[in-house]
Amino acid sequence: MNLERRLEGRLVPLNVLSMKLTRLSIAAAAVLASIAAAMAASPESPVGAASCSGCHPARPDLESAVPRLAGRNAADIVAQMRAFRSGQRAATVMDRIAKGYSDAEVEAIAAWYAAQQ
Repeated sequence: MNLERRLEGRLVPLNVLSMKLTRLSIAAAAVLASIAAAMAASPESPVGAASCSGCHPARPDLESAVPRLAGRNAADIVAQMRAFRSGQRAATVMDRIAKGYSDAEVEAIAAWYAAQQ
């Protein structure tokens, strides 16, 4: 009995196809496992928090004129966002950005950043 299949115009033994599918399945499982581990390691950020990382550095060893948010007191972050929104604190863009978030969103983002290290 001939155990071959046509693949791209060529006859390929089924055991070769089986090995390729097995390798592909193992690779896919490894990728999915690493993604699941990464998601479990850190809680998901609230809506809007990802946009902060465009300017605010995540790593403590980076020098930047823009302050790092991770690990800061949540109440301080909320107070600064409210000051930007009301115009009490001068800004180049943060005043406009702050106006795009509700109080609940600001509080959720601040709590999430406070919990990050």
